[in-house]
Amino acid sequence: METTKRLNTFERFLSFWVGACMLAGVMIGKLLPGFIDGLRRLEFGEGSQINVPIAVLIWLMITPMMMKVDFASIRNVGKRPRGLIVTLFVNWLVKPFSMALFSWLFFRFVFASWIGSADADQYIAGTIILAAAPCTAMVFVWSYLTDGDPAYTLVQVSVNDLIMLFLFAPIVRFLVSGASSLEVPFQVLLYSVAVFIVIPLALGSALRFWFI
Repeated sequence: METTKRLNTFERFLSFWVGACMLAGVMIGKLLPGFIDGLRRLEFGEGSQINVPIAVLIWLMITPMMMKVDFASIRNVGKRPRGLIVTLFVNWLVKPFSMALFSWLFFRFVFASWIGSADADQYIAGTIILAAAPCTAMVFVWSYLTDGDPAYTLVQVSVNDLIMLFLFAPIVRFLVSGASSLEVPFQVLLYSVAVFIVIPLALGSALRFWFI
């Protein structure tokens, strides 16, 4: 008899843990501003704007998920194309552009009386960058929580990660410059792709090969 999957305590209260971590981060920032400022200055080279502590923590979070990526599974793409087409359509044609539109609308008009123009530019750029960076780790997490097909999830993630290597930087630069007065240096975007995509993906693939 097949048993019904139940979430454990940690999984059921995931929203609470996220909120608690956000609250703890704000409190630490208020209580230890000098320490936080020192962490903020740790970058991968001058002008990279990529923070070392944040990068290391993200590597620790997503490398185990990247170890599940099997690029050999891409040959199975044609077997069930509908879900993959929907995923790629939403990730690359809907989400970045709709987020650019919504952020421009809200920060330029709805919240204009509360947020200055310079801050609005920062918020708009931030939302666009988030929208153009599908979280590989969370795809695996939600697939697991909803009893999704792990093999199909693997195909979707593998294809999406390959596309992200090439589309993330040009899409972000185009949308940020179009929706705000900021101009994101292409070097910063290349640093982001290398640090947050290439390195953990390469590390995960190497560990996967070594363990198998």
